[in-house]
Amino acid sequence: MRRHVAAASAVTLLALASATGVAEARPASLYAPSAVVLAVAQGDGDGPVVRASTLSCEPTARGTHPDPKAACDALAATSGSLDTLLAAPDTDRACPMHYDPVTITVDGVWQGSRIAWKHTFSNACVMSATLNGNAVFAF
Repeated sequence: MRRHVAAASAVTLLALASATGVAEARPASLYAPSAVVLAVAQGDGDGPVVRASTLSCEPTARGTHPDPKAACDALAATSGSLDTLLAAPDTDRACPMHYDPVTITVDGVWQGSRIAWKHTFSNACVMSATLNGNAVFAF
């Protein structure tokens, strides 16, 4: 009999908490967080940031990126290996052979795991030729 009274009391308390607006403890989202900052900087990674964009992919694509849906899809297609974002440079494009490094970075959380990735190009032309058509860095 005591068990039934205790169970009934617990149910009553839960119903009362729901009716009065007291929140139950539950996760903020069913999705693992995926939010990153994308940046392009002058130099080998220590230079000033030229441009940057934010991107959040779960539960919906949003952020300051001009096309968050396409960027989220491209990041998801990497299966965690961000080096796959780098295609072979466009061979129809001629770039000068001078060294003026530009570094791209992805920092944040992807599918619940912390990521910090960067790649340095010899100059902006080589970066543009390599990232041509890449939705992630099209900002």
